[in-house]
Amino acid sequence: MSWTKTYHEAEPQRVNKWLAQSGVCSRREAEGLIGEGLVYIDGERVEDAGRKIQPGQTLTLTDKAEGRLEGFTAVINKPTGYVSGQPEPGYTPAARLLTKAGLVGDSAMMPDAKMSLPPLGRLDLDSHGLLILSNDGVLAKAVIGPQSELDKEYIVRVAGRIDQEVLGWLRHGLSLDGRQLRPAKVEVIEGQTLRFTLVEGRNRQIRRMCELLELRVMDLLRVRIGPLSMGNLPEGKWRILTPGEREAMIVASRSGAD
Repeated sequence: MSWTKTYHEAEPQRVNKWLAQSGVCSRREAEGLIGEGLVYIDGERVEDAGRKIQPGQTLTLTDKAEGRLEGFTAVINKPTGYVSGQPEPGYTPAARLLTKAGLVGDSAMMPDAKMSLPPLGRLDLDSHGLLILSNDGVLAKAVIGPQSELDKEYIVRVAGRIDQEVLGWLRHGLSLDGRQLRPAKVEVIEGQTLRFTLVEGRNRQIRRMCELLELRVMDLLRVRIGPLSMGNLPEGKWRILTPGEREAMIVASRSGAD
């Protein structure tokens, strides 16, 4: 048996609704797991898709259910010169880095050309650092869904004038595409190097923010998405997202939205 959680709410709740609210899967996916006999309450297999879990009862998903939900998720330290998603002719997708030679650690599965692995938060051609490629729908909702509150951290080297006025505009007050940007955390690390922490992720947002203030981005490195840090993963290498990291990101995305 794998994923286990005890229900502590005051009133009974449908199993599929609770699993969805817990960020484990969608209601439809929960119904599918129940139909396959992969969901248990207090050791008894759930047979009815409309079953409610009672306060104090413990729900468990089998290993097969957990593996099906998690899909495949790769964490890459993307170099510049690679595009995150499906490229136009002449460009190389970051998925090409997912080779056995580039793997750090172990993986029970190796992706092939037929496996669709969309990026969970793009990095443009000239940017580098932490990139997640995944077919895990639950994780995608946690990272890039409309309700996600996961922040992303970038180390950015710029050319141009940096003073308190410029920092004030970067932190709050700029608009892109006719819409006000959400407040950002921006601090000077040293010299011309800044640390940006954003919750939203508009297209080329940091570069466009800087352009509005006559700053030119010389280098942009993403080092963190929510609780997931790139750590010491070498550039151009990749590893598998661990179950613990997956759960932490799902929990953090819900916590930020509360």
